[in-house]
Amino acid sequence: MRQYRAQALLAAALLLALRANAHGDDHGDMDMGMDHDHKDTMSKPEEDWELSYFAAGEHTGTIMAHIVLETVAWCFVLPVAVMLSVAHSRYTIPTQFVFLIVNGVGMFFGFVYNASTPDRYENNAHHKIGWIASSVVVAQVIMGLIYVYSKPRDSSSAQYERASFLPVSSQNMREHDESYPSGAVHQYRWSGDSGHGTSRPTTPTTPDHEQDRFVKPEEDLEDVDDHSEEQTPLARGFLRSKTLDRFFAKRIPGLVSSSVLRILRIVYNVIDWIILPFGFIALATGGVTYGGVFKGSGIFSGLAHFIKGGIFFWYGLVVLGRYMGCFAKYGWAWNLKPGKSRAPSGEFVESAAIFTYGASNVFLEHLGGWGKEWTAQDLEHVSIAVMFFGAGLCGMLVESKRVRDWFNRNILGSTRSYRSEEDESSNVSFNPMPALIIFLLGIMMGGHKQKQMVSTMVHKQWGSLLAGAAMARGVTYVLTYLKPPTSCLPSRPPSELVGAFCLISGGLIFMFSASDIMDVMVWYDLDAMFTFNIAVGLSAFIMAWEIVVIAVKAWAEKRESFRRHARAWSAP
Repeated sequence: MRQYRAQALLAAALLLALRANAHGDDHGDMDMGMDHDHKDTMSKPEEDWELSYFAAGEHTGTIMAHIVLETVAWCFVLPVAVMLSVAHSRYTIPTQFVFLIVNGVGMFFGFVYNASTPDRYENNAHHKIGWIASSVVVAQVIMGLIYVYSKPRDSSSAQYERASFLPVSSQNMREHDESYPSGAVHQYRWSGDSGHGTSRPTTPTTPDHEQDRFVKPEEDLEDVDDHSEEQTPLARGFLRSKTLDRFFAKRIPGLVSSSVLRILRIVYNVIDWIILPFGFIALATGGVTYGGVFKGSGIFSGLAHFIKGGIFFWYGLVVLGRYMGCFAKYGWAWNLKPGKSRAPSGEFVESAAIFTYGASNVFLEHLGGWGKEWTAQDLEHVSIAVMFFGAGLCGMLVESKRVRDWFNRNILGSTRSYRSEEDESSNVSFNPMPALIIFLLGIMMGGHKQKQMVSTMVHKQWGSLLAGAAMARGVTYVLTYLKPPTSCLPSRPPSELVGAFCLISGGLIFMFSASDIMDVMVWYDLDAMFTFNIAVGLSAFIMAWEIVVIAVKAWAEKRESFRRHARAWSAP
């Protein structure tokens, strides 16, 4: 009996082993089939990705030097130079020279790499955009030198205009001080005093204790010239090149007329506003070229995702700037808008951007399938563009003062007495249309099914982040409604910091969700968390760096303010 039982147990064990083996083979075949189906979802043959610069892996040290130096130049040095330029700091031109040096060395490594490798991305946009962007910065530096050395030395600071990109502007502070009793004003001290007057005061106009706060710190006045003649930037900056200073001082004055000088000044200021987005485009196209994506018909998907994602990315940067107090004199920092300001509200600008976005994309959603039949996905995209068009128009109408006047006149009749009851320095706007549209877009993209599972998950990531940004704006409205602003100083709702983070990271993931990039992720067996982790880490670092750059701008404003006050008080 024991022998039979042992044989029966052995037979049962063999059967179980065979069944397990059979199931294992079935699962193995199933896994192989799933992997095969996974690869079949790629829109391009696998051989295309083997021809990219990244996959080739040639001369890695040279291309890495190019990437690192260009990143340092455009992401670290140039933003500081732009902020110093907006602050009209004496360190502007020296910092711009540092950028030109770092950028030039980076371009040299790019030349070496191109000469050492075959052209794996013919007629790419990165080379052209890189040349154009670098040339624009060189032109700006030249215009800055012409402007600085063409002015009289005794009025070079006085002729500078005050910048509008201030954490706290002097106009805001004056409006704030006027709204409080005289005894409560002195607890606030604005360091952005511009000294707009063309003539120098013979005596200080501030109280004695305020004068001491400006004069005593020796580190802030160590390089103040007691004479009326002011040195030029190359002589007093950290380059301290007297040879270059004498050369430019001898060659540049009289080179252009005063009318040309005014035109150069306007162009110079415009470049300050556009050069950073231009550098962003140069870096983005560099990544596209190095990765070998968006070739052929893939350019349409790449442009759609990079342009739209880039818009949300920069929108997040602007929201963070508003949180830090930038554009406070327009009432965009969730503060009281100065009564004399005629600038539109922040919600009007957001609605106008949404309107433009929708109006332009209505006719661009079928470019990827030009000449082919319209698909359901094309109609979905067009409906989103129409939604942006209508909601943006609705938001602008809500923000229009003329439309509100028409409504008030309809209710109160032809009398205009209601205008006296209307506060010209009105509170922040509670226009829900921009936040509502971003929320709906996030919900739509979160449920937008793609051919690849990884692409579906990535779309859900940035859709959820955009929805989170919209909800953060809703929290801002609740906080501001419960406690309306009473000052021209920035109020800085904490929810806007969260909203900025969601917009920046959501915009980056939006850019990563292009079909060609999804194919690359499939090729390298990367999951959806790869894009999420990269975007979240970059967003946190970018936000920290933006705060540092804005702080540098405020520091430069303070330094220049100290120097102007010291020269005014030391004048006979």
